[in-house]
Amino acid sequence: MKTNTLILHTAALAIMPLQLMFSIFLLLRGHDEPGGGFIGGLVAASAFVLYAFAFGAESTRKLLRISPRDILAAGLLFGLASTIPALWSGQAMLTAQWWEVPLPGEGYLKLSTVLIFDIGVYLAVLGTLMTFVISLMESEE
Repeated sequence: MKTNTLILHTAALAIMPLQLMFSIFLLLRGHDEPGGGFIGGLVAASAFVLYAFAFGAESTRKLLRISPRDILAAGLLFGLASTIPALWSGQAMLTAQWWEVPLPGEGYLKLSTVLIFDIGVYLAVLGTLMTFVISLMESEE
């Protein structure tokens, strides 16, 4: 289902980068405030769906560069990987672990297994929705 309208093509090319940046913002602020991997993944998927409506399924596959199923699998692996540090330290599975990484100069970067899990959810949602949408579009073509 590829449409040949100049307005949709232009809008897709202009809006998509903004949607992807906003999805990363939602992902990164998710554990302190509303947001996180699920809503970030939905916003990212909507950016790619808009592109798919404008340019077709094949162009969207080329833009993704990775199969949507592989994105889904990577998300599941990130989710699984987020459980390992807690198990290594003898705590219950999915117990949050935090690390402070010193930055050059002053300050610390706080990293956590919560972020790893949220990245997994983000990728799983993106991969699932893109697999679904691209499969539907290819079945119509």
